[in-house]
Amino acid sequence: MSETSTVRGRVSIHPRGFGFLRLDVPGGDLAAGPQDGIPRSAFIPPRALARFLDGDLVDASLIAEDDGRFAAADLDLKERPRNRLFGKVIVSRGGKRRLRPDPEVANEDWPLEGASKIADDAWVLAEIQGRTAVRPKLVEDDEAPLVRVLARWSIRAAYPKAVIAAARASRRANAHRRDLRDVPTVTIDAPSTCDIDDALSVLPAQDDGAVRVLVSIADVDAWAPEGSPLDVEARIRGTSVYLPDRVIPMFPRSLSEAKASLLPDEERCALSVELRIDPEGEVRSVDVFETVIRSDARLSYEAVAAFLDEGRDDAVPAEVRETVRWLRTAAGRLSAVRAGRGGLSIVRDEARLTFDPATREPTAIEARSENSAHRLVERLMVAANEAVARWLHDRGLPALYRVHPSPVPERVASLAAFAANFGFETAFGSELTPRALAAFEAQFTTASCAPAIRAVLRRALGPARYTCQPEAHFGLAAPLYLHFTSPIRRYADLAVHRIIKRHLHGARDQVAIDGPLEELAAELNELAYRASKAEGDRLRMLAARLFAGRIGERFAGNVISVKPFGLIVQLEGTGVTGSIPIERLPGEGWRLDPQREALIRGSGSRARRYGIGAGLEVTVADADEERGEIELAIAETRRRPRERRRTDR
Repeated sequence: MSETSTVRGRVSIHPRGFGFLRLDVPGGDLAAGPQDGIPRSAFIPPRALARFLDGDLVDASLIAEDDGRFAAADLDLKERPRNRLFGKVIVSRGGKRRLRPDPEVANEDWPLEGASKIADDAWVLAEIQGRTAVRPKLVEDDEAPLVRVLARWSIRAAYPKAVIAAARASRRANAHRRDLRDVPTVTIDAPSTCDIDDALSVLPAQDDGAVRVLVSIADVDAWAPEGSPLDVEARIRGTSVYLPDRVIPMFPRSLSEAKASLLPDEERCALSVELRIDPEGEVRSVDVFETVIRSDARLSYEAVAAFLDEGRDDAVPAEVRETVRWLRTAAGRLSAVRAGRGGLSIVRDEARLTFDPATREPTAIEARSENSAHRLVERLMVAANEAVARWLHDRGLPALYRVHPSPVPERVASLAAFAANFGFETAFGSELTPRALAAFEAQFTTASCAPAIRAVLRRALGPARYTCQPEAHFGLAAPLYLHFTSPIRRYADLAVHRIIKRHLHGARDQVAIDGPLEELAAELNELAYRASKAEGDRLRMLAARLFAGRIGERFAGNVISVKPFGLIVQLEGTGVTGSIPIERLPGEGWRLDPQREALIRGSGSRARRYGIGAGLEVTVADADEERGEIELAIAETRRRPRERRRTDR
């Protein structure tokens, strides 16, 4: 007998035609994950998806089957955030033109109006009107991959004319501010960064040994006040989207890369947090105030690392060398405390593509590397985010906390199992602590398979989310945490700035649990999810374009996921993943073992097994840019050449 209950969730469509109901997403009943036996998702058969689109918010009957699986039926549309469909123009048997949508968005063709002058098989972007696609706009073949990704995840690339005009006409709001223009200040970013929203200053230690660090963040609210056209558009977007080949900023570039950006030698409004860090790395006091600053130097991560690690004085201007040294002191102190409490270091192992400057075609790919300057900035920004979270909580003010729950015992057991597959012993016990997690990371941090382990680890630990509830961030081992340091790029940071500024201006009516703010948190969780998916899809498409010219090349890799259809392998040194279809595995009879997260063939002592963590030699078999897929095959074992028999004795 199966049991039925009613739930709310969002539709997720698989390109093979079936789908899932996501129940652990904003807008659903279970934003924090599974509760009371309700799963994170439920299967939707193809026939039940006929009139629905990916991302639709629906009510559904949740059916618990006897085998422990869940299915969703009787879907009832409640909200459709999507207003555009990308696809190809086709002609049906009756001679009518229809739109064949992106299979990740819909599993059936849609009626199409207004395409009489558009050629068959042309790519178009159409608006949604009820159950019909209307007013299609032709998309050129070379633009189709990008437009597909943006439409798939409802990413807004263009700005309304009124918003562009508002950005150009915007004037910063005048307010009494603490003048920090004479305090040596630097920014540290990648050379390609245009939207600079954080700057660093430091006051050298006094007799008590305490260092005072000033983390100054662009005061975007001074240019885009709440309710203005700029603010409304930014809230709709929620975040900047960082695609491998371009950035789609949350604010128009005239604001994000000019007026609000903390450019060198320019007077800028900021919201600054002062951290007093004692010799043992404890933050003993926190103060937050509005400031006016002037950056004395724009530094790159590479230049700061060369100065600090190699003693290259030419890498950093003389007037800020002492500032950079004291920032290293502060970051080192914070690192000591961070190491003691545990958690994961924030290491980004994503793939980085390089492009031909003339053609903008991808030419190479490598795993993104980090240096000591990245870690310095990360320590100070995390410390500022934690300090502001405590500052707001101690005053009973609302906040958009960034929370990350600790893993349940089943996840802990799974983590230990995959670690063993990689060749590491953990002995976590039944409850994983941040210190135990840090101890595990210390084992693999220098291993060649470290990026693959982190990919599996991040997926196993699950994502963080925004909420008004003051809860811990497990991955950072932080009792309280939020986003404060990137208001040009994230709306959550801008919302936190406004809460602080209202308090600084005398408002005393803000309450800790704020209904509208919790609604904003749910919106931003969904927008961040969509941006992340768009970034990943675009990376996979461009990587597939690059690897289409590398068919037959050999790579080392590690299995990071096991699916019924095959293996997902991360290629060492690239940050790229590819799949080995089950039919490309040697022999026949492979089957999925869900408990072991492995594909198994045979039984007993003769059984062969591919599980998470397995190291493989693979070759590139195929690449499909449209689907963003790189297909791999197990490489043939290289035989050692036989030694020639010596005949010259």
